[in-house]
Amino acid sequence: MEDISVQEGRRRVQAGALLVDVREPNEFEEIHAEGATLIPLSEFESRFAELPRDRELVMICRSGARSARAGEYLEFQGYAQVVNVAGGTLAWVNEGLPTETGPQVRQ
Repeated sequence: MEDISVQEGRRRVQAGALLVDVREPNEFEEIHAEGATLIPLSEFESRFAELPRDRELVMICRSGARSARAGEYLEFQGYAQVVNVAGGTLAWVNEGLPTETGPQVRQ
């Protein structure tokens, strides 16, 4: 699985990729990348099928380790378009990219 920069991650999300945050709900509510979908790593094996197979998935967590594990799991499950944000949410915030707080808003 490819590691990409936060800038590349944002570019891919703007182009239609789905940003998937695998941190726990309390971490997500504190701060998360704008537009991220939350599927906590603790629930990932039971919920990964919610993710589309026909869309690129950009995985993110706090620093990049948990999202890398989740992305590798997705690849093992047959997902072909999965990348990991190197540095995670910490790097996203440090680069000044758009963030949100609070729980995920269902659309």
